[in-house]
Amino acid sequence: MAEDKHIPVSSPWARSLYSGAVAGFTVDLSLYPLDTIKTRLQKARQGSSVSSVAKDAPQTRQAQVQAQAARPAFRHIIRGIYAGLPSVLFGSAPSAAFFFITYDGIKRQLLPASLENTASKTQTFIAHSTASTLGEIAACIIRVPTEVIKQRAQAGLFGGSSLRALTDILSLRHGHGGGGGGQGGGKFQMIRELYRGTGITIAREIPFTILQFTMWEAMKNRYARWVSSSSSSDGDEEDDSSHTLSGQIAAGPSAVFGSIAGGIAAALTTPLDVTKTRVMLARREDGSNIRVSDVVRRIWREEGAGVFWRGVGPRTTAIALGGAIFLGSYQWTSNMLEGGYRRRASDAE
Repeated sequence: MAEDKHIPVSSPWARSLYSGAVAGFTVDLSLYPLDTIKTRLQKARQGSSVSSVAKDAPQTRQAQVQAQAARPAFRHIIRGIYAGLPSVLFGSAPSAAFFFITYDGIKRQLLPASLENTASKTQTFIAHSTASTLGEIAACIIRVPTEVIKQRAQAGLFGGSSLRALTDILSLRHGHGGGGGGQGGGKFQMIRELYRGTGITIAREIPFTILQFTMWEAMKNRYARWVSSSSSSDGDEEDDSSHTLSGQIAAGPSAVFGSIAGGIAAALTTPLDVTKTRVMLARREDGSNIRVSDVVRRIWREEGAGVFWRGVGPRTTAIALGGAIFLGSYQWTSNMLEGGYRRRASDAE
């Protein structure tokens, strides 16, 4: 009866697709409130030129206050915490699936199973770094537009509505809206607005993902060797719950390692995350482009260097928990799918 718990999926590409989709959806849904808190902490102060988008929001300050007073307090809090959630739910599963399809595929090419135990530390680091970097670039194709919409809703713009934030951007295809004053409109402008902050997002994600995934893989490999040596020294050939199938690590240890790696990587890359948030929330007032360097200089000049670490607590906490959920659920799904395939293949023999 235990075999019924496993689903037979022979293709490693399909396993990466399904496992990544489950992981992305699970982590974003479960940790969304912490992400909202982080975004609001990183948002520019009222009146700062970086937050000029607030001036263009459809609702006036007075209308917002009246609307808030009319709603029950609890309902308003819940709605505020989960503002922008629909955009993430549509993007989290596909972007995570894109990441793991690319990550696992590149890793299999650079570090085949036959070389995993004999490859040097340098080879292993290069393989994991390259795979995670290309995976993040692929994921950003879907992630960036959903991030732009999500963060504008989280910051309270457009009444906290993902639909209104998206409509504002889509209106650019007609040559107006989006705070651009009608200049430089059209489909190109719409696409550019959807992908606002792509450069800084990739600049944030590459060091983050290299740190996270190289640490995660290193801890998993060290743990696997320790379990293997312990089992061989004890002469225990029984099925151990921590390594039920050859070459697999259980979801529990993988989640712990993912949490440690994610928390460290998140803390170290917080300045890049603050910059990315400000770039995505900034709006054009004269049709000009938003430059990352201008945003960084404005933050430094008007608010000080300490602002670059704003939200480090919620970010580190969220990603440490997220690393456990994301990589733990990925490992669990992957093990389940691969286990079903291996068991079916063994029965066929």
